[in-house]
Amino acid sequence: MRSPVRVALVQEASGLDPDVNRAALDRLVPAGADLVVLPEAFARDFGEAGSDVSPYAEPLDGPFATEVGRVAGERGATVVAGMFETGPDPDRPYNTLVARGAEEAAYRKVHLYDSFGYRESDRLTAGPPEPVLVDVAGTTVGLMTCYDLRFPELARLLVDRGAEVLVVPAAWVAGERKVDHWRTLVRARAIENTVFVVACAQPAPRYCGHSMVVDPLGDVVAEAGDGAELLTAELHPDALVAARRTNPSLANRRL
Repeated sequence: MRSPVRVALVQEASGLDPDVNRAALDRLVPAGADLVVLPEAFARDFGEAGSDVSPYAEPLDGPFATEVGRVAGERGATVVAGMFETGPDPDRPYNTLVARGAEEAAYRKVHLYDSFGYRESDRLTAGPPEPVLVDVAGTTVGLMTCYDLRFPELARLLVDRGAEVLVVPAAWVAGERKVDHWRTLVRARAIENTVFVVACAQPAPRYCGHSMVVDPLGDVVAEAGDGAELLTAELHPDALVAARRTNPSLANRRL
């Protein structure tokens, strides 16, 4: 039987100074976890709506991802955090999750936030709709970012490729209904796919907070408030097996 995966969600705001955000990684990433998740755009916040973020884009071997890797190695964990990554269009970088640990991966956000009055695609380039997975302590983890949560197809594609845990870093903008949407969608992705969902958001006031860990039957294992917070939980593989035995909806599909 596999051991539980110890997860830590760092619900912390990023600022507009990349040097300050990068330096904070060593202070914020805790010891004792197998998987540590920081929010979307942690390397540098989006700034005012519609701001040009291209001056803050870095390659995957740049200062931010390198520091994520250093801290991950020191903690003996896999660390996932959001950054803007240089791409083929110098004016429109990728919104990227970098994962560093025993395995390395990078996921470029597929669904850009062209909703609720925002136009993320004006400033960023969408990534290819390809599932990105990483092994964490023998458990297969699929990567998604923020607005991706509203698109069940990506979650199902990750699960069809073997994901047992969906990790969702986010900068979920605050507003009417937004916390309710966030909580509903995080739980829905867990329930319909019988997987764990680990969703780590930036805090209030600009964003919603409420980072969550949800189990494969939709029960909330842990949930933060709207302020800065470190949230921890354990993901038990036998709970996933039991959930899929109780609710074999993946096996019952008729395609």
